[in-house]
Amino acid sequence: MSPEQTNLLQGTLDMVILKALRLGEMHGLGISRRIEQISQGTFVVKSGSLFPALRRMQEEGWISSAWGESETNRRAKYYRLTKAGVKQLEEETAKWERIVLGISRTLEAS
Repeated sequence: MSPEQTNLLQGTLDMVILKALRLGEMHGLGISRRIEQISQGTFVVKSGSLFPALRRMQEEGWISSAWGESETNRRAKYYRLTKAGVKQLEEETAKWERIVLGISRTLEAS
């Protein structure tokens, strides 16, 4: 892990995956690349974390999937956000914003 990278805090992986999918349907590698891109290299999600999370999120009904063809003409599973996933992203984002505000207030206290 480079000095610019950091581990995702527990409970935030779902939120960043949902956010990546909010931008459009993608296959697993595309999701991982999108997260790395939008976090400007801060977060790199490995397949060992990504695919179990995608399976769990699909079971929760937050995402759906369908097989398709990748840019390299390979078979790939494409994931998309469902209405329940949009709602979950909104809830997790609001929760995260409350956490960040609380931490900021704590660090600013004298």
